Amino acid sequence: MEITKVAVMGAGSMGRGIAQSVAQAGYQVCLQDIDAKALHNAMNDIAGMLKKAVGKNKISGQAMDETLKRISTTESTADACKGAQLVIEAIFEDIEIKKRMFREIDAAAPGEAILATNTSSLPVTLIAAATKRPHKVIGMHFMNPVPLMKGVEVIPGMATSEETTDVSLKFVESLGKIPAKAVDYPGFIASRVLDVMLNEAIYAVMDGNSPEEIDKAMKVCTNFPMGPLELTDLAGLDILLHVMECLQRELGDKYKPAPLLTKMV
Repeated sequence: MEITKVAVMGAGSMGRGIAQSVAQAGYQVCLQDIDAKALHNAMNDIAGMLKKAVGKNKISGQAMDETLKRISTTESTADACKGAQLVIEAIFEDIEIKKRMFREIDAAAPGEAILATNTSSLPVTLIAAATKRPHKVIGMHFMNPVPLMKGVEVIPGMATSEETTDVSLKFVESLGKIPAKAVDYPGFIASRVLDVMLNEAIYAVMDGNSPEEIDKAMKVCTNFPMGPLELTDLAGLDILLHVMECLQRELGDKYKPAPLLTKMV
């Protein structure tokens, strides 16, 4: 199956980053959100990111203009999904909200379309079960900030077909990114390993270490480009708490959120 049009559901930081990356790779993109202001802000943010890239001579002014022309916006799920071969959901990390969204896009998208979720922790199999095409549903977990991060986790659910997986892997590669195939357990690979470290850094704050010294130690002693607490602030403490609670619920108390994390949220 050839992908020419991609619908991205949700114009938050992840959705707008995905839309930009997909459009830069030459695909037509329709970015959907129920909030018109969010769509307006998303397009301004994308334009700003592209202008910075032009200023650093990473892309040409013409490439910036062509990328922006390939992105359209809508508040309608049906309009976004019309004619799309791939729909990527990037909305709030809540299983019931995602299941409701997948029922909507399943009804609106063409029958051959692949439906991907950008979830960082929720079971792809459970999301797929909300549709009538679980063989066409897959996890496609982009990293934040999407335009700058090379890695994308690709997570087949229990019912995902080999064809859907193969097309998804090739699509990620076509964006100039590197896919990492993961098994469908909570947190997959990146969040499961990384978020435990972020949670442990918050325990270290509880022990009396300053956040600045923790971040410094991890950068100068282990060559991390960003300290774990800096990264937690970037991603959002509420997001980390949600993932840790999901991991604890599914995999046991070794993933218990740090009390200070719960308190701060």
